[in-house]
Amino acid sequence: MNIITREYYADKIDHWLGRQQILVLTGQRRVGKSFILKDFTNRHAKDDSSNIIYVNKEKSQFDHIRTYSDLNEYIGSRFLKDKHNYILIDEIQEIQEWEKTVRSYRMEENADIIVTGSNSRMLSGDLSTLIGGRYQEIPVQSLTYNEFLLFHKLEDTDNSLWAYLNYGGLPGLIQTGIDDEDMISEYLTGVFNTIMLKDIIERHSIRNIVFLNNLIRYFADSVGKLSSIGNICSYLKNQGHDVSTKTVSSYLNYFAEAYLIYPVHRFDLHVKKILESNDKLYFGDIGLRNIIAGGKRNSDIEKIIENAVYLHLVNLGYKVTVGQLRAGEVDFVCVKTNDRRYVQVAYIVADEKTEAREFGRLKNINDNYPKYVISMTPLVKRSDHEGIIHLGLREFLRNGFGN
Repeated sequence: MNIITREYYADKIDHWLGRQQILVLTGQRRVGKSFILKDFTNRHAKDDSSNIIYVNKEKSQFDHIRTYSDLNEYIGSRFLKDKHNYILIDEIQEIQEWEKTVRSYRMEENADIIVTGSNSRMLSGDLSTLIGGRYQEIPVQSLTYNEFLLFHKLEDTDNSLWAYLNYGGLPGLIQTGIDDEDMISEYLTGVFNTIMLKDIIERHSIRNIVFLNNLIRYFADSVGKLSSIGNICSYLKNQGHDVSTKTVSSYLNYFAEAYLIYPVHRFDLHVKKILESNDKLYFGDIGLRNIIAGGKRNSDIEKIIENAVYLHLVNLGYKVTVGQLRAGEVDFVCVKTNDRRYVQVAYIVADEKTEAREFGRLKNINDNYPKYVISMTPLVKRSDHEGIIHLGLREFLRNGFGN
C-alpha cells in the first residue's frame, strides 16, 4: 500500500528528533496515527545508521507484550548500541505501566521514542509525574480539506467540498473510496463502534449502553450549541432517562478522553476570562458526527460548517474558545502567541437581516484584532465589510486566513 506523507506531522516529528523528548501522538482511533508511524519508518529506514523498533498493540503478533517488563524485553533484544534507535509504540496505553519503559529508554543518547495513544488520560497521570516536561504532545486530527483532496485525488470543486463535509476526513476512507455511500457508512459505523467499545465501554465498565448511545446522539445533534449539564439532564429525563448530573458529566468526559468530541469553553470578551460552564461541543471528525446524527445533511449544514471551521482553526495552531458578549456570542476567539482573531460562521449571508446579525456581533467587539465572517454564500469572494473580512468556506479551508 502506498503511504501518503502528511507533511505537517512529518515535519513536526522530525523537528523534535534528537532533543531527548518523548513524542506522543494523540487523537482518536483511525485518525491516522499508525500511518504517520509507518510513514516515519519508510522515510528513516533508508538510513543505514538507523534501527527502527516497532510495536503495534492493535496487531495480534504483539499480544504477548502486556506489561512494561514485556516491553523492556522486546526492545532490549532489538536495541543496537552502534546505531540510532527509533522506538515506535502504537496504542501504548494498552501496555501496563508503560511509563517505566519510556522513562528508561529516554535516557539513552542514541534513541528517540515516538508513541501513540487514543486516550487523553494517558498524559494526565504517571507519564507527567515520571518524566515531567520531557515529552512533546503532537495532536493528530483527521484530514484537512487539502489533505482530503490529495488522498482522494480530487480537484477542488463543489462536489469535493460536499464529500468532505458529508464523509469527513478519516484517512481509512481511501480504502473504501468516496463513491459508494453504503461502504462509507459501514466503514464509519465500524470506526464509531470500535471507539465506543474499546475506549469507552470496556475502559470504564459501562453497562447502560442504551443511555450512552442516546447521549452521544444528543451531542451530535447539539454541535455548536451551548450545553450545560443541567439542561442535558432535563432533556434526557424527558426522553425517559433518569440520570444524575454526575453521570452525564462523567460520560461527557469519557467521550472527550477518547477524542470523539471536543468541549470548547466560553471566553468573556468584557472581563477577559474563561467561563467554565455551558461549553460548546464539536466532533473530532465530521463523518463520524454525521453517521451518529443520521439523516441528510440539508437540515444541519450550519452545524457541519461550524464544526469544519473549528477543526481547521485547531489545525492552524489556534487555541479556540467561544466569545461571550453581553448581547450574545461570537462563534470563535482564536489565539496563538501574539495573534488573536475573531470568527463568526454562517451558512449563507443572503439578506440584510442575516448580514446585520453576523457582522453586527463582531462590530460589538471593541478592539483592533482581525475579525472574519466565514460562510458558504454562493460566489462570495474575500471582501472587506467595514473592517470585517468576509471569507468563503472553501477559501478558508484551502488557504486559512490568507495573511
